[in-house]
Amino acid sequence: MKKPLYILLAFFFLFQHFSIAQQKVWLDSDTGNEMDDLYAIAYLIKVEGINLIGLSSAHFNNADLNVFEKWNAYETAILKPVEESQRLNEEILAAMGRTDIPHPLGADRQIGRAWGQQDPRDSPAAQAIISAARAMVGNEKLDVVTLGAMTNIATALMLAPDIKDKIRLFSLGSWYTPQTRAWNKSEFNIRCDLNAFDYLLNLEGLDFTIMTTTTSFALKFDRDETYSRLDEHVTIEKILADRWQIHNPQDKTRVMWDLALVMAYMHPEWATTSSVMTPPENNPRVVQVFTEIDADKMREEFWRLIKSR
Repeated sequence: MKKPLYILLAFFFLFQHFSIAQQKVWLDSDTGNEMDDLYAIAYLIKVEGINLIGLSSAHFNNADLNVFEKWNAYETAILKPVEESQRLNEEILAAMGRTDIPHPLGADRQIGRAWGQQDPRDSPAAQAIISAARAMVGNEKLDVVTLGAMTNIATALMLAPDIKDKIRLFSLGSWYTPQTRAWNKSEFNIRCDLNAFDYLLNLEGLDFTIMTTTTSFALKFDRDETYSRLDEHVTIEKILADRWQIHNPQDKTRVMWDLALVMAYMHPEWATTSSVMTPPENNPRVVQVFTEIDADKMREEFWRLIKSR
């Protein structure tokens, strides 16, 4: 006896929903650097429709750490960037009751050297990404989202070239002007590991989507509104409020660079993606670039989700 059409359709849509819900995501974050990383992590942990299978720590080593006494609210003499990112990752996971999510330590510095080269910088994070990618079955892909220096994912691909076709990479970094098609790599995340970014741009066949700081600049939060919305009696909300109050209390607004990427990833309908040629100094190939976002919808959705219980 043939099944009624509506039953077959129900099974089809249930299967589609199940497939979407099981999309595996790995988040790599330089959490200790600024404040927007924490908001992006909290959002991605709470959001439905994905399976967040890893949260790794990224370094934010930069030249200023060698010549200035302070970096944001940190004393540079005692600051260990990747360890600070790791500490905050663990604090966020504990606050949200998700210490079950693997959270390995990333590399403590860029790949190669200051003059170039592309020697990998191995770490527990790179090895965990390799294992996660190799665990993908059939046509399944691991979506890797990076919020800082791209050292860990670049290292993973260098050490295990076989995982390239199992990964879709979404990264924050660089400036890009659509009108002139001009790239500018003089941007913080890229400066922390230019060698890694160049390696990924040059890697033929890598599915690579970039949220430029040019585009993410549109997503800004108001300090006083943010303070008024966050409830200090909810642990994760207190962490988010404290981060602004301690690190950037003088700023009436902050650009939420990292949050723009994770929200564009989760809601591509709120972003415009363009196919773009790599910079002229890199191997010529096409990558995807977010060139526009709906910042109002992103702000509204962030607060709806973060306040949900």
